[in-house]
Amino acid sequence: QVQLVESGGGLVQAGGSLRLSCAASGRRISSYTMGWFRQAPGTEREFVTSINWIRANTYYAYSVKGRFTISRDNIKNMLYLHMNSLKPEDTAVYYCGAIRGYGLGNGLKEAEYDYWGHGTQVTVSS
Repeated sequence: QVQLVESGGGLVQAGGSLRLSCAASGRRISSYTMGWFRQAPGTEREFVTSINWIRANTYYAYSVKGRFTISRDNIKNMLYLHMNSLKPEDTAVYYCGAIRGYGLGNGLKEAEYDYWGHGTQVTVSS
């Protein structure tokens, strides 16, 4: 079992930046593909970005490409999401997810994930 705990959310003005963190415990995540999803009120959870375990290849939703950066620290067992140039439409609860070890997927689909955190709220004011 892997436990995931997100932190770093908050209220920020449009154009600002935030860094989200996801602390993993229970198992080492070096062999796990990891990702961030988000869910705004009244919408379904949507893919934001993922990073695979093989070569740390990264994937981004079109809406965040060039503004958000995903990274991982396998020694600290941490996942990060650096968010720049934030927009009001980025307002959502952000979730960290993990796919069990040595998976072949890229983590673009919610159904691929085996573990989720409880989320952290990000609110961007205009």
